[in-house]
Amino acid sequence: MSRNYDNWERLVGAVLRREKDREVACLDSRSTSFSSNSISLDFDELSLSLLKKEQNHDNGGSNSRFELDNSSFRAYFSHGQKQRILRELKEIQKDPPTNLSAGPVTTNIFHWQATIMGPMDSPYSDGVFLLTIHFPLDYPYKPPEIAFITKVFHPNINSKGTICPAMFEKGQWLPSLSISMVLLIISALLADPVLDDPLVPEIAYLYEIDKNKYETIARRWTQKYAMG
Repeated sequence: MSRNYDNWERLVGAVLRREKDREVACLDSRSTSFSSNSISLDFDELSLSLLKKEQNHDNGGSNSRFELDNSSFRAYFSHGQKQRILRELKEIQKDPPTNLSAGPVTTNIFHWQATIMGPMDSPYSDGVFLLTIHFPLDYPYKPPEIAFITKVFHPNINSKGTICPAMFEKGQWLPSLSISMVLLIISALLADPVLDDPLVPEIAYLYEIDKNKYETIARRWTQKYAMG
């Protein structure tokens, strides 16, 4: 079945324009250039910081399982993949987009966790939504796998946390999109569902025939699952 991508393109375009305006506004006060020299985050330093984070979390557990064979770890990534993911990590840490954060869960830099604050003036406001991000081995030429951990009542997000795949499908994904941009698009999607491409048609139908009831249920889910 063919899909109408007009609303997806409108949503993505709006987010990209907003971020472009934000970057331009920041140029007078800070540099937004992320050249290969300015983003050369040392791989050993990153590994050490991630290991310390794990060790602190474990509170005195055995250190042996946190030892990292850097040569093997380096070999696991292609140079381009490593630089791209490290660049995105440094960018999102240095200049995090409004109301979201993301970073590696453990020493596996292919596995991140993200947090999105529910958009204001939506039934998701005041909620904190967790997502999981898995980078494929051929990222960024293939999109990351992103899913909500927190339950969400939404036409474009199903009970497994899967997000309506339009922007992740072949022919729609853009390798130039960063994780920051993708998370901003998902945040915008929360407040502005794409009803002509629903993942849960029943919720989309409810939104169209009784938006007040939809918002009541969505707000109740937010209070139950995203504000605990």
